[in-house]
Amino acid sequence: MNCGLLQRVDSERYRLRNVENLMTPALVVYPEIVTENIDLTLRLLEGYPNRWRPHLKTVKIESIVRRLVERGVVHVKCATTLEVSTALAAGAEDVLLAHLPIGANAARLRAIAGSHSRAAISALVECPAHVDQWKGSEIGLFIDVNAGMNRTGIGERQVEDVISLARYIQGCGLSFRGLHYYDGHLYAYPDMNEREVVAHQGYRQAVTLIEALDAEGLAVEELVTAGTPAFPASISFEPFREASFMHRVSPGTVLFGDINSFRELPELREYRPAALVVSTVISQPTERLVTCDAGHKTVSADAGVPTCCVLGYPEIEPQKPSEEHLPLLVPADGRVPAIGEVLYLVPRHVCPTVNNFDHVLMAVGHSVVVERVQARGREYPLLPGEDSPLRGNP
Repeated sequence: MNCGLLQRVDSERYRLRNVENLMTPALVVYPEIVTENIDLTLRLLEGYPNRWRPHLKTVKIESIVRRLVERGVVHVKCATTLEVSTALAAGAEDVLLAHLPIGANAARLRAIAGSHSRAAISALVECPAHVDQWKGSEIGLFIDVNAGMNRTGIGERQVEDVISLARYIQGCGLSFRGLHYYDGHLYAYPDMNEREVVAHQGYRQAVTLIEALDAEGLAVEELVTAGTPAFPASISFEPFREASFMHRVSPGTVLFGDINSFRELPELREYRPAALVVSTVISQPTERLVTCDAGHKTVSADAGVPTCCVLGYPEIEPQKPSEEHLPLLVPADGRVPAIGEVLYLVPRHVCPTVNNFDHVLMAVGHSVVVERVQARGREYPLLPGEDSPLRGNP
């Protein structure tokens, strides 16, 4: 992993006063930098906030969602019902649960929708069994299309199956809103030109699918594409500009940034990391190895090792973490951080890293204000009225 990507970042901008008073590890978010990343994304979208449906699994913090809403970004995408509730509390007007909720999870979304009648709330479906549980509700439905990631959805070339499901949705008296076409697997193409070619091939297939639906009288209101890796390819696809449907992109990682997104978007060099983990050096087990208190329960290891880069120390190589410890290898010509020194870590994958924290330090200037990470984790697992086998209060 190339931590030299951070050499363009002014590390002094991230230094906090009185860090000796902070218990580490701690999550720090820099709202001014978040705003700069929002504004950059809107410029790339030619000033149209209506074209962005950011995925809030990255941020999970109500005050950050409010910053989006204040700039006109009122369509969002979520992964959990807790994120849906947080988005609605922040003023989002159109929320898509980009998941396939079943059973009690679907009942919970229906309950949330019943308490927020002024907002448009939608979910994904891929078969009639998904659709049936929404009968009698105001939940809008997007058909989940498998763009090649092979995680969920109907295959993009299974045109008749998509048409049949859209017709079934309407026959149930429900609102067929459009297609969800997530192409997150395109990170596997490191060359941006090749990634764009592959992405555009998929988008042409998606447009063909929409044309087939239109021909059957099944109008598509919206097509949602593009997490962070495919974002540039999605906005460069010309047919989306003059389409009969609304096309929205859904990158969320760009709000906070991480090492993966900086590597995946090399042409978008103006983005800056806006969420860091503050950690303390607690040990020096060998001459060139120090350990800080930021194991994989702090900085997520789901994207592999190394889990992060050290701001201001691009030469340091983070090693495999344990639960609470992160060893750092310092090269022979590098300065060894002292025991007690505070380090600022830029996560490789910021989304699950944010999910590791109950609280966030919001950097105001070089000081901090503490807030809750409202959408961290998940809601209480039993629906209201159910007998609880758990001890204590929910």
